[in-house]
Amino acid sequence: MAIVYVWDCKTVDCYPTDGNYTDVVYRVHWIVTGTSDQKDPDDNFYTARNIGVQAISTDDLSNFTPFADLTNSDVVSWTKTAMGSAQVTAIETEIQSTINNEINPSSVTLTVKD
Repeated sequence: MAIVYVWDCKTVDCYPTDGNYTDVVYRVHWIVTGTSDQKDPDDNFYTARNIGVQAISTDDLSNFTPFADLTNSDVVSWTKTAMGSAQVTAIETEIQSTINNEINPSSVTLTVKD
């Protein structure tokens, strides 16, 4: 089974001004969605999502990118760097585990008849 992970880092908190710069990103609201190549009985791909917030350092603005020029790809890169590879892997592993549990549940809830 293959899972494709999509990182959405389009929502950010900014300082209106920081020194000579405006709209300086200091926190990212991220959503990671994993989609399996397998489908459920209703013909939908299995998916799972993880949501969080990551602080971004503003200590060094020497490579500052104006807000109007930012892309999701830029902010995803900053977010993953700030998290570190271990946390990125943990997030994606949790999503994979959730999808695996949807495909092969270890527990189900049933209702007893009267």
